[in-house]
Amino acid sequence: MNTKISNLSKVFCIVTSILLAISIFVPIWRIELDAPQYPEGLMMTIHANKLGGQVEIINGLNHYIGMATLHKENFIEFTILPYIIGFYSLLFLITGIVGNKKLLYVSFGLLIVFGIVSMIDFYRWNYNYGHNLDPTAAIVVPGMSYQPPLIGYKQLLNFGAYSIPDIGGWLFIIGGVLMAIAFQIESKLLNRFFKKKIKTSVVILGILCLQACTDTKPQVIKVNKDMCDFCAMTISDGRFGAEVITEKGRAYKFDDIQCLMGYKRENTKVGFAAFYVHDYLQKNSLIDATKAFFIQHDDMRSPMGGNIAAFKNKTDAEEFAKKYQVEIQQWTDINVND
Repeated sequence: MNTKISNLSKVFCIVTSILLAISIFVPIWRIELDAPQYPEGLMMTIHANKLGGQVEIINGLNHYIGMATLHKENFIEFTILPYIIGFYSLLFLITGIVGNKKLLYVSFGLLIVFGIVSMIDFYRWNYNYGHNLDPTAAIVVPGMSYQPPLIGYKQLLNFGAYSIPDIGGWLFIIGGVLMAIAFQIESKLLNRFFKKKIKTSVVILGILCLQACTDTKPQVIKVNKDMCDFCAMTISDGRFGAEVITEKGRAYKFDDIQCLMGYKRENTKVGFAAFYVHDYLQKNSLIDATKAFFIQHDDMRSPMGGNIAAFKNKTDAEEFAKKYQVEIQQWTDINVND
């Protein structure tokens, strides 16, 4: 029985060793926070041995809502994690040099265990800091918790929290993928179970992932409850509201199309994925702004004086255009700053 691994698998092991070694010195994870009062956002980075980014500002905000402040010395992980990663880096280097199949299987299995344990620990860390709140804090919302997402986006009061891998995290992911490929090359495990079906499964999974990543559906604007993210007025008219979805999945809501444009002008560094506006004739119904038809006239009387009404159907827009003797406009006419 051949106990040696292929040269390609050896290369993958050595490359993974290098990637893990580099991850010790760069940020592994990051949590971004954005809110109207912080249009450029706040960011905290998690390294193997420390916290980075705007930790002090975030600690100041956490203090008001009763969350414990974040300090390096409070986490034993920052003491032991560099050594654990160093161990894995050395293990894969030895595996690549020795070229033994059993050692490859053990190394890959241990890497999977490390990944699972790390995510469980990260979830526990987020849970504790988001739920163990000071009851005497300046801002107390009964029943409210502030647990950041394990990965992805989550709304926390007026803050949007976005949790994703940083450079070191992506190096780990790449290393894990390389080791999974090496494991498959040597064991041919997937071939035994899936054979030709695996290609179809991968394609379907890829399509589902792309759909999930590009989800830019609007959030319903709660009339008389939600506040405009530009002028801070309560959104009270379901005919003139608007909304933008950022590339990170955060929704910003406005009581007037004019406010949406104002917010867009003042936040040029924010990546916008989708724009929505209220259909003038269907109260509180959001439609794709890029496909809408617009009428602008002083008699429209929108909340902040933009006086722009949007219509889903061109026929409806034509009726109002004829009534007010104005031209129908489209998104490219309204969105003049693009």
